[in-house]
Amino acid sequence: MEPAAVVIGLSAVVVAVRDGDAVVLTVRREGQLASLPFGPFDPDAHRTFELALRAFVTAQTRFDLGYVEQLYTFGDRGRDAPLADMGQGSSAARVLSVGYLALTPTPVDTTGPDTAWADWTRFFPYEDWREGRPEALDVLEPALRRWAGGRIEKLARARLAFALDGAPWNEERVLERYELLYEAGLAPEAARDRAEAPGARSEALAAAVGEPMASDHRRILATALSRLRGKLKYRPVVFELMPDAFTLSALQRAVEAIAGVPLHKQNFRRALERAELVEGLGRVDSETGGRPAELFRFRREALSARPVSGLALPLLRD
Repeated sequence: MEPAAVVIGLSAVVVAVRDGDAVVLTVRREGQLASLPFGPFDPDAHRTFELALRAFVTAQTRFDLGYVEQLYTFGDRGRDAPLADMGQGSSAARVLSVGYLALTPTPVDTTGPDTAWADWTRFFPYEDWREGRPEALDVLEPALRRWAGGRIEKLARARLAFALDGAPWNEERVLERYELLYEAGLAPEAARDRAEAPGARSEALAAAVGEPMASDHRRILATALSRLRGKLKYRPVVFELMPDAFTLSALQRAVEAIAGVPLHKQNFRRALERAELVEGLGRVDSETGGRPAELFRFRREALSARPVSGLALPLLRD
């Protein structure tokens, strides 16, 4: 018996901040679900995974990647259902995907066909707490309780993941929440991957669960957002999303857009001062629409001078 063929694919989660919101680069061909930029790894043509990733993302989107880090390897059987087009012969192969997280300070207009920047809240509307508890959770809560059916273990998982019954919200549990919705059959990808007819659902529930993506790309996106939210706290990675000169208000909005929670302005700025990660440029931004705000820069040289942590997230409490 011949061993099954294995195809290695590469998937890119490219994140930027635009007008105070976090956006992700997507590929959407006519009549198909949105997907992440992805392509096959050719061991003869590509020296490394990262070089291959950069090459095919540029080919698909005409967009050059900046900061890149490897995310995770996704290899579950059936993870590529419906089958991703990975080239000739791939339909009979087991497809493994190496996910990458990429950050860019400018969501430049792409000239590649079928590519566009999409707000990540389209895919995870229940993750955005910047204006308080999202309405999507009011719709998801009864659906999750029906799924739990009074079973203590399931109800406890839903409570912890989705902050039910007064449980605290943990913004890093993006992947856990998506996988729980998948297990509960609430994510539309679940019925698709199990070759089941989609169950009846209201428009409100469909909107609360979020827009599905091709293959397991929403799971990959959830993994990336979980990683990025956690990394904000121990590495100054948010500055990879900022231009060379920025206001402190713009920096706070970027952190809030990624973390999905509102921050206390004064405490956030005190934490910045203690961390010594930014310095003033001695000039102001007159295009803020109000009082001119001082411009700052990231002290990148601090990375080589001493151990540098991320940013504290002092939450705005009622």
